[in-house]
Amino acid sequence: MTSSNDVTDTPSRPVNLKELKESGWQSRSVKQEIQENFMRMLAAEEETFPGMVGYEDTVLPEIHLALIAGHDMLFMGEKGQGKSRMMRMMVRFLDEAVPYLNIPGCPVHEDPYHPITSVAKNFVATHGDEEIPIAWWPREERYAERLAPGTKFADVIGEIDPAKLAGGVSMSTEEALHFGLIPRMHRGIFAMNELPELDELVQVGLFNMLEERDVQIRGYPVNFDIDLVLLFSANPSTFNRSGKVIPQLKDRIGSVIHTHYPRQRDLGIQIIEQEAGVRLDGDYPVVMPYFMKEVLEQVTEAARKSKFVDQQSGVSARFSIANYSTVIASARHRGILLNEKPAVVRLSDFGHIYTSSLGKLELDMMGSHQMSERQVLDALIAEAVGTVFQEYIQEHGLEQIAEIFQKGIKIEVGDLLPSEYYSERLKRVPPVWDRAFEVNASENPAMRASCVEFVLAGLYALDRISRAQHHGKITYEFE
Repeated sequence: MTSSNDVTDTPSRPVNLKELKESGWQSRSVKQEIQENFMRMLAAEEETFPGMVGYEDTVLPEIHLALIAGHDMLFMGEKGQGKSRMMRMMVRFLDEAVPYLNIPGCPVHEDPYHPITSVAKNFVATHGDEEIPIAWWPREERYAERLAPGTKFADVIGEIDPAKLAGGVSMSTEEALHFGLIPRMHRGIFAMNELPELDELVQVGLFNMLEERDVQIRGYPVNFDIDLVLLFSANPSTFNRSGKVIPQLKDRIGSVIHTHYPRQRDLGIQIIEQEAGVRLDGDYPVVMPYFMKEVLEQVTEAARKSKFVDQQSGVSARFSIANYSTVIASARHRGILLNEKPAVVRLSDFGHIYTSSLGKLELDMMGSHQMSERQVLDALIAEAVGTVFQEYIQEHGLEQIAEIFQKGIKIEVGDLLPSEYYSERLKRVPPVWDRAFEVNASENPAMRASCVEFVLAGLYALDRISRAQHHGKITYEFE
Protein backbone atom coordinates (compact mmCIF):
# COMPACT_ATOMS: atom_id res chain seq x y z
CA MET A 1 0.00 0.00 0.00
CA THR A 2 1.31 3.41 -0.97
CA SER A 3 -0.20 6.72 0.03
CA SER A 4 -0.34 9.68 -2.29
CA ASN A 5 1.57 11.51 0.42
CA ASP A 6 4.42 8.96 0.53
CA VAL A 7 7.71 10.21 -0.88
CA THR A 8 9.06 6.66 -0.99
CA ASP A 9 9.13 5.70 -4.65
CA THR A 10 11.64 8.40 -5.54
CA PRO A 11 15.37 7.56 -5.87
CA SER A 12 16.10 9.51 -2.68
CA ARG A 13 13.96 11.20 -0.06
CA PRO A 14 14.32 14.88 0.79
CA VAL A 15 17.09 15.47 3.31
CA ASN A 16 16.35 19.09 4.22
CA LEU A 17 13.31 21.30 4.62
CA LYS A 18 13.85 23.05 1.27
CA GLU A 19 13.78 19.73 -0.62
CA LEU A 20 10.76 18.59 1.38
CA LYS A 21 8.74 21.64 0.40
CA GLU A 22 9.76 21.21 -3.23
CA SER A 23 8.66 17.56 -3.17
CA GLY A 24 5.07 18.57 -2.54
CA TRP A 25 4.75 16.66 0.76
CA GLN A 26 1.76 17.83 2.80
CA SER A 27 1.39 17.73 6.57
CA ARG A 28 -1.64 16.00 8.04
CA SER A 29 -2.73 14.62 11.41
CA VAL A 30 -2.23 10.96 12.27
CA LYS A 31 -5.99 10.35 12.29
CA GLN A 32 -6.35 11.96 8.88
CA GLU A 33 -3.42 9.91 7.58
CA ILE A 34 -4.94 6.65 8.86
CA GLN A 35 -8.41 7.56 7.62
CA GLU A 36 -7.27 8.37 4.07
CA ASN A 37 -4.98 5.34 3.75
CA PHE A 38 -7.66 3.03 5.16
CA MET A 39 -10.35 4.31 2.79
CA ARG A 40 -7.96 3.83 -0.13
CA MET A 41 -7.35 0.18 0.92
CA LEU A 42 -11.07 -0.40 1.39
CA ALA A 43 -11.87 0.99 -2.07
CA ALA A 44 -9.16 -1.25 -3.57
CA GLU A 45 -10.74 -4.27 -1.78
CA GLU A 46 -7.50 -5.01 0.08
CA GLU A 47 -7.68 -7.19 3.21
CA THR A 48 -7.74 -4.81 6.16
CA PHE A 49 -6.93 -7.12 9.08
CA PRO A 50 -5.35 -10.30 7.65
CA GLY A 51 -5.50 -13.35 9.87
CA MET A 52 -8.38 -12.16 12.06
CA VAL A 53 -10.72 -15.14 11.75
CA GLY A 54 -14.42 -14.97 12.65
CA TYR A 55 -14.64 -11.19 12.91
CA GLU A 56 -15.61 -10.45 9.29
CA ASP A 57 -19.27 -9.71 10.06
CA THR A 58 -19.00 -8.52 13.66
CA VAL A 59 -15.86 -6.79 14.91
CA LEU A 60 -14.18 -5.61 11.71
CA PRO A 61 -17.13 -3.50 10.43
CA GLU A 62 -17.16 -1.60 13.73
CA ILE A 63 -13.40 -0.94 13.49
CA HIS A 64 -13.82 0.23 9.90
CA LEU A 65 -16.40 2.82 10.96
CA ALA A 66 -14.21 4.00 13.83
CA LEU A 67 -11.25 4.47 11.48
CA ILE A 68 -13.32 6.46 9.02
CA ALA A 69 -14.76 8.54 11.88
CA GLY A 70 -11.26 9.28 13.21
CA HIS A 71 -11.98 7.88 16.68
CA ASP A 72 -9.70 6.71 19.46
CA MET A 73 -10.76 3.14 20.30
CA LEU A 74 -11.24 0.82 23.26
CA PHE A 75 -11.10 -2.90 22.50
CA MET A 76 -13.35 -4.62 25.04
CA GLY A 77 -13.27 -8.37 25.53
CA GLU A 78 -11.97 -11.34 27.50
CA LYS A 79 -8.40 -12.54 27.23
CA GLY A 80 -7.22 -14.23 24.08
CA GLN A 81 -9.61 -12.52 21.65
CA GLY A 82 -6.98 -10.74 19.56
CA LYS A 83 -7.33 -7.26 21.07
CA SER A 84 -3.60 -6.50 21.22
CA ARG A 85 -3.03 -8.01 17.81
CA MET A 86 -5.61 -5.75 16.18
CA MET A 87 -4.16 -2.69 17.89
CA ARG A 88 -0.70 -3.53 16.56
CA MET A 89 -2.10 -3.97 13.06
CA MET A 90 -3.16 -0.32 12.98
CA VAL A 91 0.31 0.56 11.68
CA ARG A 92 -0.82 -0.89 8.34
CA PHE A 93 -2.78 2.30 7.76
CA LEU A 94 0.13 4.67 8.36
CA ASP A 95 2.32 6.07 5.58
CA GLU A 96 5.42 4.01 4.88
CA ALA A 97 7.47 6.77 6.50
CA VAL A 98 6.98 10.40 7.54
CA PRO A 99 9.58 13.19 7.61
CA TYR A 100 10.69 14.82 10.86
CA LEU A 101 13.14 17.50 11.94
CA ASN A 102 16.46 15.76 12.52
CA ILE A 103 17.63 18.27 15.12
CA PRO A 104 20.08 17.32 17.93
CA GLY A 105 18.44 17.43 21.36
CA CYS A 106 14.86 17.40 20.03
CA PRO A 107 12.85 14.97 22.21
CA VAL A 108 10.09 14.15 19.68
CA HIS A 109 9.69 13.44 15.97
CA GLU A 110 8.61 16.94 14.96
CA ASP A 111 6.34 17.71 12.04
CA PRO A 112 8.66 19.80 9.82
CA TYR A 113 5.86 22.31 9.17
CA HIS A 114 4.41 22.43 12.70
CA PRO A 115 7.06 21.99 15.45
CA ILE A 116 5.77 21.88 19.03
CA THR A 117 8.90 22.00 21.23
CA SER A 118 10.96 25.10 21.98
CA VAL A 119 14.13 23.37 20.71
CA ALA A 120 12.61 22.79 17.28
CA LYS A 121 10.88 26.16 17.07
CA ASN A 122 14.10 28.03 17.88
CA PHE A 123 16.13 26.01 15.38
CA VAL A 124 13.63 26.56 12.55
CA ALA A 125 13.46 30.29 13.35
CA THR A 126 17.24 30.75 13.17
CA HIS A 127 18.12 28.58 10.13
CA GLY A 128 17.32 28.63 6.45
CA ASP A 129 15.28 25.81 4.89
CA GLU A 130 18.34 24.24 3.26
CA GLU A 131 20.08 24.15 6.68
CA ILE A 132 17.24 22.29 8.45
CA PRO A 133 17.93 18.52 8.24
CA ILE A 134 15.11 16.07 7.57
CA ALA A 135 15.04 12.35 8.44
CA TRP A 136 12.29 9.76 7.93
CA TRP A 137 10.37 7.85 10.62
CA PRO A 138 9.22 4.37 9.43
CA ARG A 139 5.68 3.23 10.18
CA GLU A 140 6.82 0.25 12.29
CA GLU A 141 8.44 2.60 14.82
CA ARG A 142 5.39 4.83 15.11
CA TYR A 143 3.56 2.40 17.40
CA ALA A 144 4.17 1.90 21.11
CA GLU A 145 2.20 0.07 23.76
CA ARG A 146 2.27 -0.26 27.50
CA LEU A 147 0.74 -2.69 30.00
CA ALA A 148 -1.15 -0.68 32.60
CA PRO A 149 -0.21 -2.54 35.83
CA GLY A 150 2.89 -0.93 37.30
CA THR A 151 2.88 2.00 34.86
CA LYS A 152 3.91 5.27 36.50
CA PHE A 153 3.23 8.89 35.59
CA ALA A 154 6.85 9.39 34.58
CA ASP A 155 6.68 6.39 32.23
CA VAL A 156 3.94 7.72 29.99
CA ILE A 157 3.86 11.46 30.64
CA GLY A 158 7.27 12.56 31.90
CA GLU A 159 9.41 13.74 34.81
CA ILE A 160 11.96 16.36 35.76
CA ASP A 161 15.39 15.08 34.66
CA PRO A 162 17.88 15.35 37.60
CA ALA A 163 20.85 15.05 35.22
CA LYS A 164 19.71 18.11 33.29
CA LEU A 165 19.25 20.07 36.51
CA ALA A 166 22.75 19.08 37.57
CA GLY A 167 24.00 20.39 34.25
CA GLY A 168 22.67 23.83 35.07
CA VAL A 169 19.29 23.77 33.30
CA SER A 170 16.58 25.69 35.15
CA MET A 171 13.69 23.64 36.56
CA SER A 172 11.25 26.21 35.16
CA THR A 173 12.13 25.48 31.54
CA GLU A 174 11.01 22.82 29.10
CA GLU A 175 14.60 21.64 28.69
CA ALA A 176 14.56 20.26 32.25
CA LEU A 177 11.93 17.65 31.38
CA HIS A 178 12.35 14.02 30.45
CA PHE A 179 9.40 13.10 28.24
CA GLY A 180 7.48 9.86 28.69
CA LEU A 181 6.03 7.58 26.03
CA ILE A 182 3.00 9.75 25.19
CA PRO A 183 4.94 12.88 24.14
CA ARG A 184 7.57 10.75 22.42
CA MET A 185 4.88 9.06 20.31
CA HIS A 186 3.80 12.44 18.92
CA ARG A 187 2.59 11.72 15.35
CA GLY A 188 2.18 8.02 16.12
CA ILE A 189 -0.07 5.44 17.78
CA PHE A 190 -0.03 4.70 21.50
CA ALA A 191 -1.83 1.69 23.04
CA MET A 192 -2.54 1.04 26.71
CA ASN A 193 -3.38 -2.56 27.58
CA GLU A 194 -5.67 -3.33 30.54
CA LEU A 195 -6.80 0.28 31.00
CA PRO A 196 -8.76 -0.32 34.27
CA GLU A 197 -5.50 -1.31 35.98
CA LEU A 198 -3.93 2.08 35.24
CA ASP A 199 -3.35 4.27 38.29
CA GLU A 200 -5.96 7.07 38.58
CA LEU A 201 -3.27 9.77 38.67
CA VAL A 202 -1.89 8.50 35.36
CA GLN A 203 -5.40 8.40 33.91
CA VAL A 204 -5.84 12.09 34.80
CA GLY A 205 -2.51 12.95 33.17
CA LEU A 206 -3.51 10.93 30.11
CA PHE A 207 -6.84 12.71 29.86
CA ASN A 208 -5.27 16.16 30.24
CA MET A 209 -2.53 15.48 27.73
CA LEU A 210 -4.93 14.23 25.07
CA GLU A 211 -7.96 16.44 25.64
CA GLU A 212 -6.74 19.68 27.14
CA ARG A 213 -3.26 19.42 25.56
CA ASP A 214 -1.61 20.39 28.83
CA VAL A 215 -0.25 18.63 31.87
CA GLN A 216 1.78 19.55 34.93
CA ILE A 217 5.04 17.73 35.58
CA ARG A 218 6.20 18.53 39.11
CA GLY A 219 4.37 21.84 38.94
CA TYR A 220 5.71 22.83 35.52
CA PRO A 221 2.83 23.35 33.03
CA VAL A 222 3.49 21.70 29.68
CA ASN A 223 1.37 22.82 26.74
CA PHE A 224 1.86 20.67 23.67
CA ASP A 225 -0.39 20.08 20.70
CA ILE A 226 0.22 16.34 20.77
CA ASP A 227 -0.90 14.54 17.60
CA LEU A 228 -1.74 10.98 18.56
CA VAL A 229 -4.09 8.05 18.00
CA LEU A 230 -4.91 6.42 21.31
CA LEU A 231 -5.97 2.78 21.66
CA PHE A 232 -7.02 0.92 24.81
CA SER A 233 -7.86 -2.66 25.74
CA ALA A 234 -9.92 -3.81 28.70
CA ASN A 235 -11.81 -6.78 30.11
CA PRO A 236 -15.56 -6.03 30.61
CA SER A 237 -15.49 -7.36 34.17
CA THR A 238 -12.97 -4.71 35.25
CA PHE A 239 -13.89 -1.86 32.89
CA ASN A 240 -17.50 -1.79 34.08
CA ARG A 241 -16.51 -1.84 37.74
CA SER A 242 -17.16 1.52 39.37
CA GLY A 243 -14.07 3.65 40.01
CA LYS A 244 -11.69 1.68 37.81
CA VAL A 245 -11.68 4.18 34.93
CA ILE A 246 -12.28 7.90 35.51
CA PRO A 247 -15.49 9.14 33.82
CA GLN A 248 -13.67 11.90 31.92
CA LEU A 249 -11.44 9.37 30.18
CA LYS A 250 -14.34 7.00 29.41
CA ASP A 251 -16.25 9.88 27.90
CA ARG A 252 -13.43 10.80 25.49
CA ILE A 253 -13.06 7.33 23.95
CA GLY A 254 -14.69 7.60 20.54
CA SER A 255 -15.58 3.94 19.83
CA VAL A 256 -15.82 0.81 21.97
CA ILE A 257 -15.10 -2.33 19.93
CA HIS A 258 -16.52 -5.52 21.48
CA THR A 259 -14.53 -8.65 20.64
CA HIS A 260 -15.66 -12.24 21.13
CA TYR A 261 -14.53 -15.86 20.97
CA PRO A 262 -15.11 -17.94 17.78
CA ARG A 263 -18.82 -18.60 17.36
CA GLN A 264 -18.38 -21.84 15.40
CA ARG A 265 -16.08 -24.73 16.20
CA ASP A 266 -14.57 -24.80 12.71
CA LEU A 267 -13.50 -21.16 13.11
CA GLY A 268 -11.78 -22.07 16.37
CA ILE A 269 -9.94 -24.89 14.60
CA GLN A 270 -8.91 -22.52 11.84
CA ILE A 271 -7.47 -20.13 14.42
CA ILE A 272 -5.56 -22.93 16.16
CA GLU A 273 -3.95 -24.11 12.91
CA GLN A 274 -3.11 -20.56 11.88
CA GLU A 275 -1.58 -19.47 15.19
CA ALA A 276 0.09 -22.62 16.53
CA GLY A 277 2.98 -22.54 14.09
CA VAL A 278 3.58 -26.28 14.56
CA ARG A 279 5.14 -28.19 11.66
CA LEU A 280 3.56 -31.59 11.04
CA ASP A 281 6.16 -32.78 8.56
CA GLY A 282 9.87 -33.43 9.09
CA ASP A 283 11.80 -36.54 10.07
CA TYR A 284 8.95 -37.67 12.34
CA PRO A 285 5.72 -36.49 10.71
CA VAL A 286 2.44 -36.26 12.60
CA VAL A 287 -1.15 -36.45 11.37
CA MET A 288 -4.01 -35.00 13.41
CA PRO A 289 -7.41 -36.32 12.26
CA TYR A 290 -10.13 -33.71 11.97
CA PHE A 291 -12.25 -35.37 14.66
CA MET A 292 -9.32 -34.93 17.07
CA LYS A 293 -9.18 -31.22 16.23
CA GLU A 294 -12.92 -31.06 16.90
CA VAL A 295 -12.49 -32.64 20.32
CA LEU A 296 -9.61 -30.31 21.16
CA GLU A 297 -11.57 -27.16 20.27
CA GLN A 298 -14.67 -28.55 21.98
CA VAL A 299 -12.70 -28.79 25.24
CA THR A 300 -12.16 -25.03 25.00
CA GLU A 301 -15.81 -24.39 24.13
CA ALA A 302 -16.87 -26.50 27.10
CA ALA A 303 -14.55 -24.50 29.37
CA ARG A 304 -16.11 -21.24 28.15
CA LYS A 305 -19.51 -22.46 29.28
CA SER A 306 -18.54 -24.41 32.38
CA LYS A 307 -19.85 -23.38 35.78
CA PHE A 308 -16.52 -24.53 37.20
CA VAL A 309 -14.56 -21.89 35.25
CA ASP A 310 -14.55 -18.15 35.98
CA GLN A 311 -16.35 -16.81 32.91
CA GLN A 312 -15.51 -13.20 33.72
CA SER A 313 -11.87 -14.02 33.15
CA GLY A 314 -12.56 -16.03 30.02
CA VAL A 315 -10.66 -18.89 28.36
CA SER A 316 -8.03 -17.64 25.94
CA ALA A 317 -7.40 -19.00 22.45
CA ARG A 318 -3.91 -19.68 23.83
CA PHE A 319 -5.53 -22.52 25.82
CA SER A 320 -6.44 -24.32 22.57
CA ILE A 321 -3.17 -23.44 20.85
CA ALA A 322 -0.99 -24.74 23.70
CA ASN A 323 -3.01 -27.97 23.93
CA TYR A 324 -2.77 -28.46 20.16
CA SER A 325 1.02 -28.29 20.23
CA THR A 326 1.13 -30.62 23.26
CA VAL A 327 -0.92 -33.45 21.70
CA ILE A 328 1.14 -33.19 18.52
CA ALA A 329 4.32 -33.38 20.62
CA SER A 330 2.96 -36.48 22.38
CA ALA A 331 2.22 -38.15 19.03
CA ARG A 332 5.67 -37.23 17.70
CA HIS A 333 7.24 -38.60 20.90
CA ARG A 334 5.48 -41.92 20.24
CA GLY A 335 6.58 -41.82 16.62
CA ILE A 336 10.21 -41.42 17.64
CA LEU A 337 10.15 -44.19 20.27
CA LEU A 338 8.15 -46.72 18.19
CA ASN A 339 9.39 -45.62 14.75
CA GLU A 340 5.83 -44.91 13.55
CA LYS A 341 5.70 -42.70 10.46
CA PRO A 342 3.48 -40.87 10.44
CA ALA A 343 2.39 -40.81 14.07
CA VAL A 344 -1.34 -40.07 14.42
CA VAL A 345 -2.77 -38.09 17.34
CA ARG A 346 -4.97 -40.21 19.64
CA LEU A 347 -7.18 -39.36 22.57
CA SER A 348 -4.60 -40.94 24.90
CA ASP A 349 -2.34 -38.03 23.89
CA PHE A 350 -4.85 -35.77 25.63
CA GLY A 351 -3.58 -37.24 28.88
CA HIS A 352 -0.64 -34.84 28.60
CA ILE A 353 -2.52 -31.56 28.17
CA TYR A 354 -2.51 -30.97 31.91
CA THR A 355 0.92 -29.42 31.44
CA SER A 356 -0.32 -26.93 28.86
CA SER A 357 -3.75 -26.33 30.43
CA LEU A 358 -3.17 -25.88 34.13
CA GLY A 359 -2.70 -22.22 34.92
CA LYS A 360 -4.75 -21.13 31.89
CA LEU A 361 -8.05 -21.99 33.58
CA GLU A 362 -9.21 -19.76 36.41
CA LEU A 363 -11.68 -21.70 38.52
CA ASP A 364 -14.93 -20.26 39.84
CA MET A 365 -14.57 -20.81 43.57
CA MET A 366 -18.34 -20.93 44.05
CA GLY A 367 -19.02 -23.34 41.19
CA SER A 368 -16.05 -25.67 41.46
CA HIS A 369 -16.79 -26.79 45.05
CA GLN A 370 -13.14 -27.37 45.87
CA MET A 371 -12.47 -29.29 42.66
CA SER A 372 -8.89 -29.11 41.49
CA GLU A 373 -7.91 -27.79 38.07
CA ARG A 374 -7.02 -31.31 37.04
CA GLN A 375 -10.46 -32.63 37.99
CA VAL A 376 -12.15 -29.78 36.14
CA LEU A 377 -10.04 -30.47 33.05
CA ASP A 378 -10.92 -34.20 33.18
CA ALA A 379 -14.60 -33.27 33.26
CA LEU A 380 -14.19 -30.86 30.35
CA ILE A 381 -12.39 -33.47 28.20
CA ALA A 382 -15.08 -36.06 28.94
CA GLU A 383 -17.82 -33.58 28.06
CA ALA A 384 -16.06 -32.60 24.83
CA VAL A 385 -15.58 -36.22 23.75
CA GLY A 386 -19.25 -36.95 24.46
CA THR A 387 -20.43 -33.92 22.49
CA VAL A 388 -18.37 -34.67 19.38
CA PHE A 389 -19.03 -38.42 19.57
CA GLN A 390 -22.79 -37.93 19.64
CA GLU A 391 -22.52 -35.93 16.42
CA TYR A 392 -20.68 -38.85 14.79
CA ILE A 393 -23.15 -41.41 16.13
CA GLN A 394 -25.94 -39.84 14.09
CA GLU A 395 -23.81 -40.14 10.95
CA HIS A 396 -22.14 -43.54 11.42
CA GLY A 397 -24.36 -45.51 13.80
CA LEU A 398 -21.47 -46.24 16.15
CA GLU A 399 -23.71 -47.21 19.05
CA GLN A 400 -23.83 -50.76 17.62
CA ILE A 401 -20.20 -51.21 18.60
CA ALA A 402 -21.14 -51.13 22.29
CA GLU A 403 -22.74 -54.54 21.84
CA ILE A 404 -19.29 -55.97 21.12
CA PHE A 405 -18.22 -55.44 24.71
CA GLN A 406 -21.09 -57.59 26.04
CA LYS A 407 -19.00 -60.57 24.96
CA GLY A 408 -16.27 -59.74 27.44
CA ILE A 409 -13.85 -58.07 25.10
CA LYS A 410 -11.36 -55.69 26.69
CA ILE A 411 -9.20 -53.18 24.84
CA GLU A 412 -6.27 -51.38 26.43
CA VAL A 413 -5.20 -48.00 25.08
CA GLY A 414 -2.27 -45.73 25.84
CA ASP A 415 -0.13 -43.04 24.25
CA LEU A 416 2.91 -45.34 24.03
CA LEU A 417 1.17 -48.49 22.76
CA PRO A 418 2.12 -49.41 19.17
CA SER A 419 -0.60 -48.97 16.58
CA GLU A 420 -0.23 -52.63 15.56
CA TYR A 421 -1.46 -53.59 19.04
CA TYR A 422 -4.87 -52.16 18.21
CA SER A 423 -4.98 -54.08 14.93
CA GLU A 424 -4.21 -57.35 16.72
CA ARG A 425 -6.97 -56.80 19.28
CA LEU A 426 -9.50 -55.95 16.58
CA LYS A 427 -8.90 -59.23 14.71
CA ARG A 428 -11.12 -60.90 17.31
CA VAL A 429 -13.84 -58.24 17.02
CA PRO A 430 -16.93 -58.73 14.77
CA PRO A 431 -17.06 -56.88 11.40
CA VAL A 432 -19.47 -54.29 12.83
CA TRP A 433 -16.37 -52.60 14.26
CA ASP A 434 -15.49 -51.49 10.73
CA ARG A 435 -18.19 -48.84 11.06
CA ALA A 436 -15.84 -47.02 13.43
CA PHE A 437 -13.37 -46.42 10.64
CA GLU A 438 -15.96 -44.50 8.65
CA VAL A 439 -15.10 -41.67 11.06
CA ASN A 440 -11.79 -41.29 9.21
CA ALA A 441 -11.49 -43.93 6.52
CA SER A 442 -7.95 -45.29 6.31
CA GLU A 443 -6.06 -48.56 6.20
CA ASN A 444 -3.18 -46.96 8.09
CA PRO A 445 -2.81 -48.76 11.48
CA ALA A 446 -1.97 -45.51 13.28
CA MET A 447 -5.08 -43.76 11.91
CA ARG A 448 -7.25 -46.73 12.82
CA ALA A 449 -5.78 -46.72 16.34
CA SER A 450 -6.82 -43.07 16.68
CA CYS A 451 -10.35 -43.97 15.54
CA VAL A 452 -10.51 -46.84 18.03
CA GLU A 453 -9.61 -44.60 20.96
CA PHE A 454 -12.13 -41.96 19.89
CA VAL A 455 -14.97 -44.49 19.69
CA LEU A 456 -14.07 -46.12 22.99
CA ALA A 457 -13.83 -42.79 24.80
CA GLY A 458 -17.12 -41.73 23.21
CA LEU A 459 -18.93 -44.88 24.35
CA TYR A 460 -17.51 -44.35 27.84
CA ALA A 461 -18.69 -40.73 27.83
CA LEU A 462 -22.22 -42.01 27.06
CA ASP A 463 -22.00 -44.59 29.89
CA ARG A 464 -22.14 -47.52 27.45
CA ILE A 465 -18.88 -49.13 28.60
CA SER A 466 -16.63 -48.86 31.67
CA ARG A 467 -13.05 -47.77 31.98
CA ALA A 468 -10.16 -48.56 34.31
CA GLN A 469 -6.98 -46.50 34.41
CA HIS A 470 -3.64 -47.80 35.70
CA HIS A 471 -0.13 -46.38 35.24
CA GLY A 472 -1.08 -44.19 32.28
CA LYS A 473 -2.90 -46.98 30.42
CA ILE A 474 -6.70 -47.24 30.09
CA THR A 475 -8.71 -50.45 29.72
CA TYR A 476 -12.26 -50.31 28.32
CA GLU A 477 -14.75 -53.14 28.91
CA PHE A 478 -18.51 -53.81 29.02
CA GLU A 479 -19.91 -53.03 32.46
